[in-house]
Amino acid sequence: MRLSEIILLVTLICAGCSVKPEPLNYGTDMCQTCKMTLIDSKFGGEVVTRKGKVYKFDDLNCMVNFLNSEFLNNAEIAHRLVIDYSRPGKLIDATQAFYLKSPEIRSPMAGSIAAFEFEADKDAYKKQWGAIYLTWGEVVAQFK
Repeated sequence: MRLSEIILLVTLICAGCSVKPEPLNYGTDMCQTCKMTLIDSKFGGEVVTRKGKVYKFDDLNCMVNFLNSEFLNNAEIAHRLVIDYSRPGKLIDATQAFYLKSPEIRSPMAGSIAAFEFEADKDAYKKQWGAIYLTWGEVVAQFK
């Protein structure tokens, strides 16, 4: 086999191997950090590596502690995802989400933070909970 044929073969094989998130299976999946069963579909998160390994979490507290542990380095991570509080079970990009923190937010591991895909949803809950707005960087710093 010539080098060009080998490169073509590897390219074709890799094209079918895309790294994708998995849905969180509430009542079945276990949190990577605290080992509790995921139960509240308004909360949760997922880290997917470039090799396709999926780590699931029941709360932002657990997910951020995992990320801060440096078990994985940033270059190994393909996706950082969180659940949209206003659309239970829907995974969204953690780095693009809008976050609220309030003692009124009863998350599974007392993280007291909810994520939102859309700013308008965040704004509606912000008033209701008397919450403060956080960026992804501020969320990560909350659990250091």
